Amino acid sequence: MVGKLYGVGLGPGDPELMTLRAHRLISEAKVVAYPTLAGGDSFARAIAADVIADRAREIVMDVPMSTAREPAQAAYDKGAAEIAAALEAGEDVVCLCEGDPFFYGSFMYLFARLSTRFEVEVVPGVTSITTCAARAGLPLAARNERLTVLPGPLPEDELRARIEGAESVVIMKVGRHMAKIRGVIDGLGLTSRAVYVERASLPQEVVCPLAEAPETAPYFSMILLTKGADPWL
Repeated sequence: MVGKLYGVGLGPGDPELMTLRAHRLISEAKVVAYPTLAGGDSFARAIAADVIADRAREIVMDVPMSTAREPAQAAYDKGAAEIAAALEAGEDVVCLCEGDPFFYGSFMYLFARLSTRFEVEVVPGVTSITTCAARAGLPLAARNERLTVLPGPLPEDELRARIEGAESVVIMKVGRHMAKIRGVIDGLGLTSRAVYVERASLPQEVVCPLAEAPETAPYFSMILLTKGADPWL
């Protein structure tokens, strides 16, 4: 017998935003895998901490904090090998993923390495985008409107061009790119249309107009921008 791999989306951070299926799979899991960043604590594990059984064996994938791709690829290679060994031994493995596994989720790297050899089920999770929109009270798209999702690390010129051609915009992975992104939005005269959300659904959550946002932002922050009615009316 060969085990089955589950890529389980945990949602944005509040444990109550896990789906019922995610909660059940995690609580029943005998082997749980999850990433950590540069030897620190795992945000994914923290979300599911109260659900993981005491008897569960944990596979920890330490992903280095680096802009180079090779160190992270090596970490996923190692993690995939450990997960494969458990699957080959007949154990199911539940891999924890913040947000949704296939929306900027780290699980997609494991899926690419293991899905041709093992049965894999992806359990979707509540995305950070829908959570931020809900917490900001800001509908993002209606009828035939288009929603554009942009990563903050994009070059300044590309950010400007894509925002200019969009109707509603979500900018993710703000973090250390905050000053650049604010400059682009301000230069386009759209600051009054933008909302800043930080650590959505967590106790440290911040929701405010972009004009009132802090100068520095954590990785788990987002900017929502609409070109229709004033987002705060």
